[in-house]
Order: sequence, then structure tokens, then C-alpha cells
Amino acid sequence: MTGVIGAGSFGTAIANLIALNTDVLLFSRRAEFVQMVNETREHNGIRLHDRITATDDPERIARECHVVFPIVPSDSFRSMITSFAPYLRPHHVVIHGTKGLDLRGMTTEELSAPGLVLHRQQVRTMSEVVLEESSVVRVGCLSGPNLAAEIVSGQPAATLIGSRFREVIHAGQAVLNSRKFHVFGSYDLLGAELAGALKNIVALGSGILGGLGLGRNIQGLLIAKGLGEMVHFGKAMGAESHAFVGVAGIGDLVATATSINSRNYTFGTRLAKGETVAQIRSTMPELAEGVRTLQIAHALAKHYKLHVPITDMLYAVVFEELPVERALEYLLSYPYAVDVDFL
Repeated sequence: MTGVIGAGSFGTAIANLIALNTDVLLFSRRAEFVQMVNETREHNGIRLHDRITATDDPERIARECHVVFPIVPSDSFRSMITSFAPYLRPHHVVIHGTKGLDLRGMTTEELSAPGLVLHRQQVRTMSEVVLEESSVVRVGCLSGPNLAAEIVSGQPAATLIGSRFREVIHAGQAVLNSRKFHVFGSYDLLGAELAGALKNIVALGSGILGGLGLGRNIQGLLIAKGLGEMVHFGKAMGAESHAFVGVAGIGDLVATATSINSRNYTFGTRLAKGETVAQIRSTMPELAEGVRTLQIAHALAKHYKLHVPITDMLYAVVFEELPVERALEYLLSYPYAVDVDFL
């Protein structure tokens, strides 16, 4: 039995994949959702595998599942782990699928403070949250180009599990590998987590370009230069460059920054067409992680003194109402010293 915590679109897709290999307990806090899933075998029009059982009992997840996949939004991840911590033990394997960052000792509202500078001690990856809030030792990250809609429809895909422990990678491969889904492994856990989180910022920008009706040339430029900024962030925080040029880096970046099935791309598109951040947030069924990650990265870049013009301009567009046209002019004239400076 394998546990999945979080019944959003990605959590549901992963539960269906795991069910091809083993029984699954799918956790939701909502009792009405649990009853509906167990009675109808459907969620948001998605047919759930017969080997999936929904539950709202965290103790049952910990008792019956050796491997657990938490897949919840980053802003609620710490509170979720805290609620599961009394039941989790060192023998559990926890592989999260949350592509965002956590704020330690701060609220999301405080991110809007003018001139905010964040230090590394205030920013946590999801694996660091698991280690801080529970007795779990063996943690991993599920990353890679995994658009939920494509997975649910049965299209071929791959992912990457990052972990410092070989047995975590093997445990994830054992329950996820199938004829149409392949799992790669990496020992650079931090790199996998940062790649998964930071590419959402570039996807926001790519969505803005799409919403303006601009073509692939400028989109290609944004993705290439955005990848460079992802690497600079990663190296400053202690990750290796190669993590960003593999499946979890450029693979996930291209998928997320070019697909209408990407929440972050869609957010950018709607923003470019005139909707406000508040309007988009209130009507999107699930969180676009890139918006929160953009705030965190912008404040963190000041601490590391990083030159990240794409991050800076996107922040100004999204949160300071800078006209997109002015941001584009700035980026097209930015004096990059060389084309590639991170390899």
C-alpha cells in the first residue's frame, strides 16, 4: 500500500499511476470528498483506478503505507506535515511532489513588504520541511515534466526522483514505473527541488508572451535566459548546475513554459490579457505556484546579490504594474556579457 496526500489534479494523476502497480490510499481532509470518491470512483471527471481508496485519516496513511507522496500546495505544506508528524516514523519513505518553496517563520502576506530581503535560513525546500517537522529520515522529491492532464489521458511521460538515498529512488521507481511512465533518479535532491520550483517563474513569463500573441522566437529567448537564472539561483543555494539541464530542469521548464495545461503558463496568459492578480487567483481552481515562488526568489536574489533581470522584470509586471512592453524593452536591451555563463 502506498499513500498519496493531496487530491488535487497532480495528486490524483500520481495516485492513478501508482495504482497500476499497487494499492493506494488517497488522503483528503474533506470527508465529503472521501465519501464521493469511494462511492463513485470519479474526481473532476477523472476515472479513478479501482485500487485507490480515499481516506481522511492521517494515522491510517502512516500505519498502512511505507511510501508516502505528499502533493499539496507549498503554502500549506508545513502545516500538513505537522499534522502527519505524530504518525510518521523514521522507517517511512516520503517523496513529495510539491514544486514550490516554504517560508520559515513568515506568512505569505509578509512577502509583500517593500524592499523585502530573504536569507537562506528563511527559505526551505519541501524536503527540508519534512526533516524539520517529523522524524522521517529518508526523503525525496518527485520532479520532471509532469503535466497532470497529459498523465491522466495516458500520454507517455517521464519524471525524476531526487534523493540522497538510493532506496528512496528505488522505492519511487517500484511504484511509479509503467509502460508509459519512466522514472529517472538523481542524488542531487536540492537541485531537483529548486529546478521544479524556479521553472514556474519562467512559465509565468512565457504565458505573458503567449497572452500578448508573441511568437516562438521571443519565447525561446525567455526560456534560454530563464534557465540561466535558474542555474544562478541553484548554485547560490548549493545545488549543482547539471541538475538544471536534465529532465527536472530544462525538461520540466520546456513543458511548463509552453503548454496551456500549465497553471503557471495560464496565469501569465490571463495577466497579459488584462486580468488582475486577485481576479486570476480567485477564479483558478488550483494555485499557480510560480506567483508565490516569484516573490520569494525576488527577495532571495537581493540577499545573494544575483543579477536576474527576468525575475526582476516579472516581479515588477506581476506585483508593481509595470507595463509588459517596458519590461520587454528592458530585457531585449539587457547587456548580457556572454550567451552562456554557467557551465
